[in-house]
Amino acid sequence: QVQLVESGGGLVQPGGSLRLSCAVSGIPRIVFNRYSMGWYRQAPGKQRELIAAFTSVGSTNYADSVKGRFTISRDNAERTVFLQMNSLNPEDTSVYYCNVLFRNDNYWGQGTQVTVSS
Repeated sequence: QVQLVESGGGLVQPGGSLRLSCAVSGIPRIVFNRYSMGWYRQAPGKQRELIAAFTSVGSTNYADSVKGRFTISRDNAERTVFLQMNSLNPEDTSVYYCNVLFRNDNYWGQGTQVTVSS
């Protein structure tokens, strides 16, 4: 059973930083790096959007709205994916979710709230 657990969200002032973590279980460590993983976010009344991702070949993609401010990384030994978020602004306020595509099934975490406000 694949499970994803996000953490690291919270309240931060504009211009601040947060680091989100997504701990994954149920995928063997030896193959963990083979699977696409991404961070999504969903603000109230808006569709869920992909903001950062690792492809199955290890390259990274970013949405234009976060490019240059957010960085996705992973620790394959710990089966954890991170999202470093810098220069946060109020438009980044959302629930952030991590996702993995494993054996043709999409798995999601429960989400972590990020609020950017003074």
